[in-house]
Amino acid sequence: EEFEQHFPADFIAEGMDQTRGWFYTLHVIGTALFDKPAFNNVLCSGIINAADGKKLSKRHKNYTDPQEIFDKYGADSLRLTLVSSPAVVGETMRFSDDIVRDTYRNVFMTLWNVYSFFSTYAEVDDWQPPKVLKQPEPDNVLDKWLLSRLNQTIEEVTKYADNYELNRATRPLRELIEDLSNWYVRRSRRRFWKSEDDGDKQSAYLTLHYALVTISQLLAPWSPFLADKLWRELTEGMDLANSVHLSDWPKAGEVD
Repeated sequence: EEFEQHFPADFIAEGMDQTRGWFYTLHVIGTALFDKPAFNNVLCSGIINAADGKKLSKRHKNYTDPQEIFDKYGADSLRLTLVSSPAVVGETMRFSDDIVRDTYRNVFMTLWNVYSFFSTYAEVDDWQPPKVLKQPEPDNVLDKWLLSRLNQTIEEVTKYADNYELNRATRPLRELIEDLSNWYVRRSRRRFWKSEDDGDKQSAYLTLHYALVTISQLLAPWSPFLADKLWRELTEGMDLANSVHLSDWPKAGEVD
């Protein structure tokens, strides 16, 4: 009974060099024994070469020790770089520390700077999130726009992830983080700065908080450590799971 619940497998992951060996053999055995394919989807990884296109080699030392990359940019940066690359769709890629650095700066530092901006002003104003997480219903057009972009991103990430198109699943999320920082926050700064605690300021807090929490959920499969850190910081005191990895995947609302 347990076997039948897990066969065929949802997916397997292997290298491009196994397409005529392991992939094929599994289907032959599955068909011979059970008259079914062995798996429904495959994540087929391509070949990763050095920056100059040559094969990675311990002898030639033409790549950085992964532990050094972890220490400098974090494991999440390397993970997101690889899962966003052609390597996860069976293609060959050239790897360099520079592309990990770019992911670190353009995705994680950008997102963390937005969180730092939010948390700084929330602390100054002693703003606390509601107990229950739900999408705000703002009047401000900037807030409406951000929520629409967020729902659009949930739709796209979910569609591509369900289709096991990992490199396409991460792209909308990276673009959303860029828009969040360079469009929404940049044009909403004065709403957080002003001294009076009016409805518009509350709307800005609610919207930015909701967006950051939801982004942490969308980021969780690809960058599990920063996603969980953000979730824990943002949801303290709320009636939610104590880890983003125990939360339900977000559902997309209306896209305007």
